[in-house]
Amino acid sequence: MAADDVTDASAGDASPTDRMEALRARIRYHNERYYADDAPEIADAEYDALVRELAALEQQHPDAAGASPTAEVGAGALSTAFAPVTHRVPMTSLDNAMEDAELVAWGERVAKGLDGAAVRYACELKIDGLAMSLRYEHGRFVQAATRGDGRVGEDVTANVATIETVPKLLADVAGLPEVLEVRGEVYLPIAAFERLKAAKEAENAERLAAGRKPEPVPVNPRNAGAGSLRQKDPSITAARGLAFWSYQLGEVVGGPEFATHSDTLDFLRTLGFPVNPEIRVVDTLEDVYAFCRHWQEHRHDLGYEIDGAVVKVDSLAQREVLGFTSRAPRWAIAVKFPPEERTTVLRDIQVSVGRTGRTTPFAVLEPVFVGGSTVSMATLHNEDQVRLKDVRPGDTVVVRKAGDVIPEVVGPVLSLRPEGSEPWEFPKLCPCPLKTELVRPEGEADTRCVEPECPFQRDQRIIYFGSRGAMDIEGLGEQTVLQLSDAGFVTDAADIYSLTRDQLMTLPKWGTLKADNLLAAIQGSTTRPLPKLLTALGIKGLGPSASEALSRRFGSLDVIMTATEDDLAATDGVGPVIAGSIVRWFAKEPNRAMVEKLRAAGVDFGRVEVSVAPQVLVGKAVVVTGTLDGFTREEAEAAIKDRGGKSPGSVSAKTFAVVVGAEPGASKVTKAEALGVPMLDRDGFLHLLATGELPG
Repeated sequence: MAADDVTDASAGDASPTDRMEALRARIRYHNERYYADDAPEIADAEYDALVRELAALEQQHPDAAGASPTAEVGAGALSTAFAPVTHRVPMTSLDNAMEDAELVAWGERVAKGLDGAAVRYACELKIDGLAMSLRYEHGRFVQAATRGDGRVGEDVTANVATIETVPKLLADVAGLPEVLEVRGEVYLPIAAFERLKAAKEAENAERLAAGRKPEPVPVNPRNAGAGSLRQKDPSITAARGLAFWSYQLGEVVGGPEFATHSDTLDFLRTLGFPVNPEIRVVDTLEDVYAFCRHWQEHRHDLGYEIDGAVVKVDSLAQREVLGFTSRAPRWAIAVKFPPEERTTVLRDIQVSVGRTGRTTPFAVLEPVFVGGSTVSMATLHNEDQVRLKDVRPGDTVVVRKAGDVIPEVVGPVLSLRPEGSEPWEFPKLCPCPLKTELVRPEGEADTRCVEPECPFQRDQRIIYFGSRGAMDIEGLGEQTVLQLSDAGFVTDAADIYSLTRDQLMTLPKWGTLKADNLLAAIQGSTTRPLPKLLTALGIKGLGPSASEALSRRFGSLDVIMTATEDDLAATDGVGPVIAGSIVRWFAKEPNRAMVEKLRAAGVDFGRVEVSVAPQVLVGKAVVVTGTLDGFTREEAEAAIKDRGGKSPGSVSAKTFAVVVGAEPGASKVTKAEALGVPMLDRDGFLHLLATGELPG
């Protein structure tokens, strides 16, 4: 049965009974794809919506109740590749809270069930992995099993034994239980996922070169991790880099008595189990909200994927009072974060042309709400990525939007591909009116339009010139530039300085105030510092950092224009590639003509903001993470650069120090610890700025 064999009629098009049966069949189908096959066809958010609709209908129509996946846990039929394991203590699922109101309602049910007694809550991250049960007898690891349907799971002992973070022999401590079952999550760290994905893409490139079809590329760490765990050959699992977090006790025979959940976690730590460091025990639901809000905002600071938070009553005695429903504990709830992955239909693949002529394929999508906004277009990066992912018009695809990151098509759902589908071919001609032949230089991943008169390139160059990272001209956005271009008022960036109010007033929906505001913003940009102007020219490879270094060294645009390639390359952060690009750009007559138009318009060619701070950090890279009293992130980074240092966004072996403020990025701190990079607090940072040295 395919997913579309199940009717998708809404409750308005079918009777409640028919709709419930359709939903039950569809949910069971997707349970098989997710739990048994590790090949889901829809994103978690869409699956959750189906389950919630069914649960609501069953509550409204109890007379139509029957066997339902809302009362079941996990998978239906288990894989035949692994022996079954019966859980002595069932591995239940969790109810979900998608909104604050649902968390409030859960809190009220807990309070009512405990007759208003005070409650402490253990807040944990909801790891996006695979639930696992580990069994130890007399301190030795003897068995690992998946959750399965909650009663019976799969024996994956040999594979889990290859995971380095799973203890094989427990610490010999007083009170070690005769039998200890530890539950937790097996997951694939993001770094390991990226390595696996890159290896598969490289393999697919070889397959394509040999005329063979590419194989599916891992879509996300959860699916890749589950697939890695279910390998028949444990050596393959061992090579994938899986990891484990423990978060709960199952069956325990002997051993100490515990009063709280947090006590059990402390005990697990003493035995050598990895327990997530971000777990917090709090006193109020408001504290729970704060925990959830923090990690929703900082979920990408971690080295692993999370899709929410788990909130549990900390007192084990109170848990006994609250008990369970047929499928989930009443004393815990999963708070789901807004989805960052959804499935939708890829309507078409089109190509955009950038300011340097680079052509980028993008997906035109059936609009879908993901990552906090409605997405109708997503990047496909370049020709090779389209081929490696093998996405085609008509495909159902996984779309990902993480925070402020540009939406991306992750890959197709191959089981839903329409019959007769053909691979997409990159166009041979530029989509602009000139229809110039596109060129892909040997050894490059990008295909380019090399026609300098291409109107699409021209418009993008003007848009970039006025952007925030360049001349920062408020009001000169994409739509305005396209209007000016269509009207014939601008042919290059310098033409914006010749615009008049009368011209602007002829544009649709333009009034005096809007026109005067734009003209004032354009005039104000004439005094931007030289690094901004240099960046705004859009020279290939020349970004803000290199522009700042060139400005400090040469002092004016005129000197930079006449500098030799060797002189430019000798500038810190520039090098021969960017230097060659600069020399070639200024050698072209249309570019020099535009520069002279900028000069005539009064644009300042020599305004360099030179720091008076002592240059004590020359050659040193200092990373900032978290917030510091007295500094915004931008101010802290600027203070480093003012003293001649660099402030990259990631930690490496070349990092001199990491400045750690409140709520730092966990991945940066972890990497600094692993590499032995010194970490400084606010006082240490001030000492570094003053002396260029680490505190004694």
